[in-house]
Order: sequence, then structure tokens, then C-alpha cells
Amino acid sequence: MYSFDKNYWALIIGGSSGFGLATAHKLANHGMNICIVHRDRRASMRHIEPSFEVLRKTGVAVLTFNLDALSSEGRNQVLDTLSAKLSDNGKVRLVLHSLAFGNLKLMAPFVRPDASEIIIKKMAETLNIDENALADTIQNLFDEGHDPLYTLSRKPEYANDMLLDESDFSRTLHAMGYNIIEWVRDIHQKSLFSENSRVLSLTSEGNHIAWRSYAAVSAAKAVLESVSRSMAVEYAPYGVRTNVIQAGVTDTAALRAIPGSTHIRANARLRNPCGRLTTPEDVANVIYLLCMDESAWVNGSLICVDGGERIG
Repeated sequence: MYSFDKNYWALIIGGSSGFGLATAHKLANHGMNICIVHRDRRASMRHIEPSFEVLRKTGVAVLTFNLDALSSEGRNQVLDTLSAKLSDNGKVRLVLHSLAFGNLKLMAPFVRPDASEIIIKKMAETLNIDENALADTIQNLFDEGHDPLYTLSRKPEYANDMLLDESDFSRTLHAMGYNIIEWVRDIHQKSLFSENSRVLSLTSEGNHIAWRSYAAVSAAKAVLESVSRSMAVEYAPYGVRTNVIQAGVTDTAALRAIPGSTHIRANARLRNPCGRLTTPEDVANVIYLLCMDESAWVNGSLICVDGGERIG
């Protein structure tokens, strides 16, 4: 089994669940030390801490910080502690920015009639059956996993009285768009990067498809991809390779927070040539490959990890 240099560290920003946690487990199992930054309530820690304990049992060094990764104070605390923890030869091999902190409000109230309701009404009239009974039957079948019915199932409820404002956009753009610049800048200035290091972040199909209530996050993803290209150019002379991973639709807490996520999942399964959703482990496996020496010439790329979902 391939093992990384024992002095290598992965700094995972947003590592208590989803892609970040899956990556931590994958890299720890191959000998890379792990530093996780996350922001979770105290009550949630009883579910999260067992996963951290599994990491520690792999034998690598593990640091975890439950703090605000968006603040300069939090960032300094992490990097100062990590710097002191590193041995003389210890360096950061990977920075993975996996924060899922975005606002999911509409820009405008949703008032358009639901086309599925019109179709169900016509079907009920044609079949001479009760419209509500037909709608309930379709919904029950969809809930049981019959994905092709997603276009006829009930659509999600949207909060029409809470629309995106400037502060919503600002916070989302910072968290998921350019916070990565602040981390990479400070790590570089503190000379914590290894000679051959990686910076990776995560985007989604929502970077070019308009999902309702996803406007702020979609804008942040566009910013993220743009600044990552710039980092790929400006940090390349220092041995830092910067890439963005576009994961397929994955059943994570972040996805479930999106109104209509059930329909997004159903559509993705139907489109995907492999017939299933992407998993956090699928993405973690590719991140592991990108951390190997042989991937050093991959820089400034958008790498799709979706089983072919985007072409389905």
C-alpha cells in the first residue's frame, strides 16, 4: 500500500463531515498527518468525535480545531499551533478547502404555477380519478425511490418572505469563494508548504446550472474557480499546484440543506451513466491520487469527479 512521507500534513478546512472527513480518513490510512478545522455546535460533537478517534487510531498525528475558519483570529490560532506541532521536516502537503457555509435564499418570490400540478390535474380528468389521490400516489411512489417520478412529485417549499440581501451575498462569497486565498497566503508566508504541495477546493454543477435558491452559492463557486486559476499561476513557482474538483451530486448535509435536494438527487441518479450518486469516498479517492508525486503536473484544472453525470 502506498504511504506518504511521515512528515506530510493535510490541512482540511471543513473536515467534520462530507468530503472533508472522507478525505481525512483516506489520507490518514495512507500515512498523512491530519489537521481538521471545523465549526460545529457542542451538541453535535458527540456524533463527530468518534470519527476523529478513528483517525487517531491510524497512528498518524491528528489536530482538530472547532472554531471560526473565516476569522483571522481562528486562522492564526490554527497555523500557529500547527507550526509548533510540525517537526523540523514537517510540511503541509495538502490544503483542502471544503467549507459549506452559504446562504440558500431566493432572489425573488416563487410565484410561477407548478407545471406538475397542471399535468396531474389533466391526468386525473382523463382517467376520471380523484386528483388529490393521484398526487398522493405519485408522491408516495417517489418517496419510495421511483426517481422518474421526480418531475411530477410535489415541489419544495420556498421562503418567499426571506430574500437574498447584500450581507447574504457577502458572507457566502467570503466563505465559499475567496476565504481560500487567506489560508493559502498565510500558509505560504509562514513557509509551511512542502516543496511539492497541493491546494484543492470543491465546486459543483451549480457553478453553471441555475438551481432555485442557489444564487449566492453559485456566485461563490464562480469566484472560487476564478481565484483558484490565479493561485495556480502565482503560486506555481513555489511548488504549489492549485486545482478545483467538481464533484457530482452527493448526498451530504450541505446538499440536503438545498430546497429541492430530493429532486436534484433523483435527476442525478437518472442522468449518471453509473446509475448512482457520487459519494464522499469517490472524491476522497481522487484527492488521494492528486496528492501523489505523479500528479505534480496537474495545475489550474477543473477536475470532474462525477461518474460521467455531467454528460448524461
